[in-house]
Amino acid sequence: MRKTYLPTVNELEAFVACARLGTTTMAAQALNLTQSAVSRSLSTLEARMGVALFDRVRQRLVLSAAGRAFLDRAERLLHDLNEASVGVMAFGGSSEVLRMAVLPSFARSWLIPRLAGFARTAPEIGLDISARLSPVDFQAEAVDLAIMRTQHEPPGTRREDILAEELVIVAAPHLLGQRTILSETELLDLPLLQQSTRPTLWLDWFRDSGIDPRQALRGARLDHFDMILDAVAAGMGVGLVPEIVARGAMERGHVRQATVRRMVTGEHYALILPERSLESPAAQAFRAWLLREIAG
Repeated sequence: MRKTYLPTVNELEAFVACARLGTTTMAAQALNLTQSAVSRSLSTLEARMGVALFDRVRQRLVLSAAGRAFLDRAERLLHDLNEASVGVMAFGGSSEVLRMAVLPSFARSWLIPRLAGFARTAPEIGLDISARLSPVDFQAEAVDLAIMRTQHEPPGTRREDILAEELVIVAAPHLLGQRTILSETELLDLPLLQQSTRPTLWLDWFRDSGIDPRQALRGARLDHFDMILDAVAAGMGVGLVPEIVARGAMERGHVRQATVRRMVTGEHYALILPERSLESPAAQAFRAWLLREIAG
């Protein structure tokens, strides 16, 4: 078996504490250990690595060149290990953990407000949700499923379209005033909020109107549709956003649909499953719940 040079956690903690405090006695107090235990861990680490990490100067420990080079990485390793442990502790009581990557605006505006319903139907499944705009590499990442637009499915996955994407124009009620709808000309008199990751949406909207396309590209740029929706509600301008994202804000009266016309993009929100999730009870339970929510 190949000899390992991997430090133990105790060795890393002893090294970092000694580097920060300057003596094994103070490091032992900070770690709630004996001074001999800290000295032993430090000696074992230096012997394992074959290099002196400290210079002993007047009963003080001063980092050597090798120690200075190692300190940042050692601290990072301990920090990452602590974060990973705390993250796993969040799933205490769950027999399974379902990790999913979801488009940010879809997650905030549609999925998360409904997830309490899934938790009631499957309390044994813990959820780990990350916002994602880019495609998921299911081979390299510990992700069980994704909800993306249809162009984001990687090879070797199964895609199931769940909702057609339909865009609407929304504005703050006070920006509309007494008007119930805006004409194309009235739209161009207002700031058109731009979605920076999909910069051609307004050009697509005005494609057949004969206007100067430069007029359709003037307005604040924001990363996500939910940011655009917040900016619309604040009166910064009008937004062109998926109806499913705007629905809740429209129902609450924060924004109003500003035109009768809608734009169907031809894309869908899709549930994307890697092969390993096709037989996963947790992934299939979520899929069944999701389809019920969409249908209902």
